[in-house]
Amino acid sequence: MGRPIIGITSELDAARWGDWVREAVLSPVSYIRAIERAGGAPVVIPAVPLDSVTAYIDSFDGLVFTGGRDLDPALYDQQRLDETDEPEHRRDRFELALMRAALAANTPFLAIGRGLHVLAVARGGTLTQHLPDHRADRARYAPHDVILGADSRLGRLLGDRVQVPACHHQAPYHLGQGLKVAGWSPDGEVTEALEVDGHPFGVGVHWHPEEGDDPRLLASFVLAASEPGGQPPVKHPDAQPPAKPAKPAGPAGPAEEKPKAGARR
Repeated sequence: MGRPIIGITSELDAARWGDWVREAVLSPVSYIRAIERAGGAPVVIPAVPLDSVTAYIDSFDGLVFTGGRDLDPALYDQQRLDETDEPEHRRDRFELALMRAALAANTPFLAIGRGLHVLAVARGGTLTQHLPDHRADRARYAPHDVILGADSRLGRLLGDRVQVPACHHQAPYHLGQGLKVAGWSPDGEVTEALEVDGHPFGVGVHWHPEEGDDPRLLASFVLAASEPGGQPPVKHPDAQPPAKPAKPAGPAGPAEEKPKAGARR
């Protein structure tokens, strides 16, 4: 069997080569290299008119929803704050449609950074637009501790606690339909990972596995994309139930929606 074909979402922006400056389809090469190392055949896909979404779903074995600028808060009925990026409406519309189609078709996907927010909003959820002091640097990934639920796909795969490269200042607030918290910050304030109930491989994470040196998450995703109906994760031999964090109090989510381990949504 050949390598599974993995579609990777991208940004539309101005780029320069030689004497030319033109609008271009942009994607960090780290996504492409990481998918190739994990056993997939990566294809960068542009934000195109929505008529192409069905063809993409039919063509790809799996999808990576990549990081990038913040989603337009109007998509979840909020006014944009000063700290929130100017939206890219074409990318927002396309990725929300692509995510909803992937959910309906049970297409394996890994949603990274902004992709996690696309997942939440696609299921009717909302975001906290700004988490003060949560992101140390706007343009650099920093080591970031995440607690994982023992009963989650991520917990079984990676263990109860991981240190990962991350750079984000937003997080899911109300989760939306059919989503469960799989990872949260050590203080329990911020949702760091979501999983889709009943989906072969529907995982969203705030961190960037393509920038790190742990291949397990990407390898598990590519394996799921290579098998009809998805592939169960390999259980991490050291996985243990995470310590229950302190009762959260802050902007990350309403008390009535906190998961069993105490992390705010």
